[in-house]
Amino acid sequence: MAREQGNRGRRDREETPEFADRLVAINRVSKTVKGGKRFGFAALVVVGDQKGRVGFGKGKAKEVPEAIRKATEQAKRQMIRVPLREGRTLHHDVAGRHGAGKVVMRTAPQGTGIIAGGPMRAVFEMLGVQDVVAKSIGSQNPYNMIRATLNGLVNEASPRMVAQRRGKKVADILRSDDAPKADGEQAPVVTEA
Repeated sequence: MAREQGNRGRRDREETPEFADRLVAINRVSKTVKGGKRFGFAALVVVGDQKGRVGFGKGKAKEVPEAIRKATEQAKRQMIRVPLREGRTLHHDVAGRHGAGKVVMRTAPQGTGIIAGGPMRAVFEMLGVQDVVAKSIGSQNPYNMIRATLNGLVNEASPRMVAQRRGKKVADILRSDDAPKADGEQAPVVTEA
């Protein structure tokens, strides 16, 4: 009996998912046939580890749970890694586009939260972003919004990546507002209108 409990504990640990998933949209479609209508379901799912990896997938089946399972499996295969600043926000402002779907994502100070709508919010929650301001401009189609969001996130670059690409040190890449400018040059003064 003790042996049985030990195996069950191991099995529970294996089943504990390392990825969280969020159902974004479910669509019922029907096909009219001689005997009536046949219904099918299409599911859109976003999957992430909430530590900088995210992916989305879509699945179609005659039953909702099967469509969700297919979408989740596809999402796990198509994951991307996104560098996050302090593990909570984006490194810089970025825009993404897919078809008529356009999104703008901006970095935000701590405590802002996720200010984004619908499908974009699901992507940020699964990604592990805690502070971001995002706006969708254009298509409201959830598929295109998610693709546009991921298109923008793929273009996100950390200072380490930029320094490596340019053959410099990270300290050279990060500008310091406190550092004096060369040749006695004044720092630009920003006034709010």
